[in-house]
Amino acid sequence: MPLPQNNLAVLYLLAATGLIAIVDTTRKFYTDELHAVMLVWGYFVGITVIVASYFGGRRQFSLLQSGRPIMQLVRPGFLVLSISSLFVSLTYLPIAEATAIGFTGPLFIVALSVPFLGERVGWHRWLAVVVGLAGVLLIVRPGGAVWHWSASMALLGAVCFAVFQLITRHFAGKERHETTLLYTSIGGTAWASLIVPFFWTTPTVSQWVMFLIIGAMGAGAHFCMIQAFSKAQASFLAPFNYSKMIWVMILGYLVFGDFPGLDTLIGCAVIAAAGLYVVYRENLQGSHGSGDTISN
Repeated sequence: MPLPQNNLAVLYLLAATGLIAIVDTTRKFYTDELHAVMLVWGYFVGITVIVASYFGGRRQFSLLQSGRPIMQLVRPGFLVLSISSLFVSLTYLPIAEATAIGFTGPLFIVALSVPFLGERVGWHRWLAVVVGLAGVLLIVRPGGAVWHWSASMALLGAVCFAVFQLITRHFAGKERHETTLLYTSIGGTAWASLIVPFFWTTPTVSQWVMFLIIGAMGAGAHFCMIQAFSKAQASFLAPFNYSKMIWVMILGYLVFGDFPGLDTLIGCAVIAAAGLYVVYRENLQGSHGSGDTISN
């Protein structure tokens, strides 16, 4: 029996967040060698090389034919701005504060999905997003320091990532998945190339290899994300963005030997519970004939 579209969308988004967490972990090893902007640029260059190699020259040109080319190019600009803003905030803020502010993104996704996508958002989805955010706060434990201007950069990054995912959802049924993926790689490289000259360091051979490796994982992540948002509403998927914290915790233990404390484990359980609650509600409604369009 095939999985319901909503459940399949969740699996795709979980895979996407897992791959992105692996990319972030890999880049962490190179932060002493390359500026953050260089790492962002290399990430998109790697994605472009992988995607272009996979599709081939002739097919690649046909995939560039889009009914919304301007929006396709603007969309990855929001992703580049999101990543860059987060890196700026990390320069001045403790990682806990920056992470907590950055994870307000799902709140913006749910709120903006109403005017931008016309989705109906019931209190069950809002509850799942808020509970998921509470789980994140349990893990990162932000302090009560005085507001710093760089916190606004983390907030800007959260809004930009929300807009990026909303546009991805907007393309569902309107653009080919391959076209959206190709524009993600090319547009991301173009936008990142505008700022990388100010931070340029000639990459070594090993660093170029790293760019290709994280590019391959990034291409896979964005393919999964596009698939997810083509199968389910943005407000439904929003709480599952918090799953990145669980992936990060697992990778932190496997790669760096960071054993999670009790509060971290409780936070992960809260995040998982919020996601499972959404899936349960959607499947419950679907079994009563509401399908994939429920708004509770």
